Amino acid sequence: MYLFCKTCINQELKQILRHKRRHLLSQSVTNWIPNELSVKCYSCAVLRPLLVNNGKNVNQLTIYTIHKRNMFTAARVIRSVLKIRYLILGSAVGGGYQVTKKYEEWKESLPKFKWIEDIVPNSDQMNGIRDKMFELQQRLTSEDGFIAKLNTNANQKLELFKQWVEEAKQQREQQQQSALPLLLGSEESLPLESIDPMPIKVSFFGSSSSSESKDETNFQFTEKARIQRLQDELIAVQLKYQKEIERLEKENKNLKKTVLLRGQNHSTRKVKKSLIDLYSEVLDELSDYDTNYRTQDHLPRVIVVGDQSSGKTSVLEMIAGARIFPRGAGEMMTRSPVKVTLKEGPYHVARFKDSTREFDLTKQSELADLRREVELRMRNAVKKGRTVSSEVISMTVEGPGIQRMVLVDLPGVISTVTTEMAQDTRDAIKAITKTYMSNPNAIILCIQDGSVDAERSIVTDLVSQMDPNGKRTIFVLTKVDLAEQNMTNPSRLQKILDGKLFPMKALGYFAVVTGRGNKDETIQSIKEYESQFFSNSKLCKTGILNGSQCTTQSLSLAVADCFWKMVKSSVEQQADAFKATRFNLETEWKNSFPRLRELDRDELFEKAKGEILDEIVNLSQLSPNYWEEVISKKLWERVGFYVFEHIYLPAAQTSNSGTFNTQVDIRLKQWADMTLPAKSVAVGWETLQEEFNRLIEKKKNEKEKDRDNIFDFFKISVAEESIKRHSWESKAAEVLRVIQLNVLEDRAVPDKSQWDLAIKFLENSINERLHSTEAQLKVLVGPGFVEKWLQWKSQNDSQYINSCIKSELDKLLTQHNSNHIQNPSLGNDELTAVKKNLQNQGIDVDFESIKQIWFPLYRLSFLKFAINRVYDCRKVFYLYQQNIETDLCCDDVVLFWRIQRMIAITANALRQQVMNTEGKRLEKEIKEVLEDYSQDSDKKKHLLTGRRVQLAEELKRVRQIQEKLEEFIGMLNEEK
Repeated sequence: MYLFCKTCINQELKQILRHKRRHLLSQSVTNWIPNELSVKCYSCAVLRPLLVNNGKNVNQLTIYTIHKRNMFTAARVIRSVLKIRYLILGSAVGGGYQVTKKYEEWKESLPKFKWIEDIVPNSDQMNGIRDKMFELQQRLTSEDGFIAKLNTNANQKLELFKQWVEEAKQQREQQQQSALPLLLGSEESLPLESIDPMPIKVSFFGSSSSSESKDETNFQFTEKARIQRLQDELIAVQLKYQKEIERLEKENKNLKKTVLLRGQNHSTRKVKKSLIDLYSEVLDELSDYDTNYRTQDHLPRVIVVGDQSSGKTSVLEMIAGARIFPRGAGEMMTRSPVKVTLKEGPYHVARFKDSTREFDLTKQSELADLRREVELRMRNAVKKGRTVSSEVISMTVEGPGIQRMVLVDLPGVISTVTTEMAQDTRDAIKAITKTYMSNPNAIILCIQDGSVDAERSIVTDLVSQMDPNGKRTIFVLTKVDLAEQNMTNPSRLQKILDGKLFPMKALGYFAVVTGRGNKDETIQSIKEYESQFFSNSKLCKTGILNGSQCTTQSLSLAVADCFWKMVKSSVEQQADAFKATRFNLETEWKNSFPRLRELDRDELFEKAKGEILDEIVNLSQLSPNYWEEVISKKLWERVGFYVFEHIYLPAAQTSNSGTFNTQVDIRLKQWADMTLPAKSVAVGWETLQEEFNRLIEKKKNEKEKDRDNIFDFFKISVAEESIKRHSWESKAAEVLRVIQLNVLEDRAVPDKSQWDLAIKFLENSINERLHSTEAQLKVLVGPGFVEKWLQWKSQNDSQYINSCIKSELDKLLTQHNSNHIQNPSLGNDELTAVKKNLQNQGIDVDFESIKQIWFPLYRLSFLKFAINRVYDCRKVFYLYQQNIETDLCCDDVVLFWRIQRMIAITANALRQQVMNTEGKRLEKEIKEVLEDYSQDSDKKKHLLTGRRVQLAEELKRVRQIQEKLEEFIGMLNEEK
């Protein structure tokens, strides 16, 4: 509102009445009084008292005000229409400039190597390209070119619009003439709305097409029809211009692809990694970085979040340009985070971080293989009993025209847990989503299904919690085609894209179409359908959707731009944080382990692996005599009891030599046929195991300066696992059976030395049994007379009873010996007699108690008799050799010679098998175990642990991350 003095107002009113032109003043009834202060008049610029409102005496004075909106209306309308030409020319020039800018950006992103000068196109080729560009420019700017046609059509439409404006002007003058009498006749004025011109609502999106008819200058159509026709024509021109730009971009892509291929074909040097590849490697390092460490990962990523089946995976595929993820009808398919690194390249391929295979995304068969591989990796990542996993699957997608960025596709947020899911699935998905969104530099790509009610959205609440100010959130509305079909109130869709419906804020809002719901659709067909939809959509024609908010291509450009801005603003701060962490860790290492090298878990594993293989070498260096000695001793420990209890003692109860030898032969053959070979093989395997463990324990107990006890648990675990896997050769038992049967059948002692060795073996064996029997009997009867007085020991009640039983049995045993009776068991009469004698002494016992004492007592007596006979058999070898019968029976010496010889030959056979076969097989098993452990990171963490290992691991990882960050920052600065 402007203030005028009274003189100027009167002059203006006279001009209105004289020339009958449109008035510039409006009236408003209010309360005014002159002001004492002088203010400049808006019309004459003279300092005069003006009329100022003081709120008193209503309806007494009239103030005339002039509105800027009503001055020079026709001139302003014509000026606005003339702007169309400059807008069209500016858009054409801007489009060409944008193409040139894109080409310059691509050229600057190429690696800067001097040697590439030999392979880039020469000056003639570049001149040819420049000539083509000039030719394209001339074709666009010539008299019959695209821009000239566009300008001609715009002028035609401008003339049409001028005529319409003149018609509206005449209508306005008629309204003014009807309003002037009232304006001059009284101080009261009509409302301003009664003389306003009719509102004009025209949207200008471009110029008309040359194919339209030139007969549209007639005015037989209504005003609304003309406005609708203008909008359709302008949208058509915009689409044609967009297609021309896409054609130019396609030619630019083909040119860049040719240059990249030439560089790959002629280069023999190692090409530096691209900027996005290096950044992806940094993120991979950080994804494996322990979250319990002090420095957190705050590097930017594009986090794709949304409700289940909202289309977030489809949006990612549209940006990547290929259907790379498995699909399911209503089923949860994304079960773990998938990190996708997008970059530009000559071929459209994909590869996983831990694989060298490249999937050609232009072939449907390889696309199917890629989807199966992604699904398999997701299922392997999910542990038993769980539905989702936090383990990251990392892959790279490259191709012509793909925007450089790193996206992470997360499992869709759900509201209900089905019976096929784990009970904690919903909470687990929310925890994973919040973990990624809690990164203050992460860009949140919030995907909302436009075909469902907004009130059913879950993810928008999560996003509003993690980013309440919307400084790093981009909102994407999917399935807009379905939304247009089902929505009865289009303004609701406009509220969503204006950020007024959901309780969240965002940097930008986009609307995309992700296909018709057919899983066999290609990305190209989806893009064509999306472009066709937005060109014909009522939402675009009515102005609900802005052209800059539509299509996945616009979304991709906006996300990439936001991503790199976030990277440039945060990467140096992250590098400084890791630099400080590295300094702290190095200081701790110097103070805690000053004389040790910084070996991480993998390096310690290799060192421990070498020491274990050295032990295998030491095992092969053991002498044959040592092996035979150890195996013989071990074998006798295993079979000695059986020889005494089941062969020797039963046969010794016979009265003559023939019966003794017959029973011995029968029992030896049964033994050799049934159990002896298997026990011998078990003895060989146990001996090999014990010797290997002994070498490890020997190394463990050595106090050497360079010995590292951190490997002890690891070595024991490897040895146990190797022995568990190892099995003796299956044919070994059969071979031993034949050898042992042949040896045991031989009863001819060849010479005196063998005879003496057999006697010594028998003597030692009997003495061992004799000592064990005496100890057993001593436990039963308690301490003797000497021990009672010298060592102050006493018998308990049961030992006293057993000693009384022993006294009675000693008498009975003396009678048996005097009568040469050899009976290991007592008859009923003898048991009754002993029991009555004890009852006479006031001791009541049962038969089992008497038998319990009789067995070791008789065994002790028999062994003493046998040891005395062994002493006598030392001198009868020559009588035995000449087969001269004597009263002294030495058949037990021959038996033990046969046993001793069998043990020696068995030990020799097992020794050969250990040194020639089983030792090498054990070495192979150990190498396989080590190889399995090397691939199992959890196993290595379990076996190689401690603060020293953790500190070395963290220090190595922090160094790697810091170095990669510094390298990335250097390349980023070069690109700037």
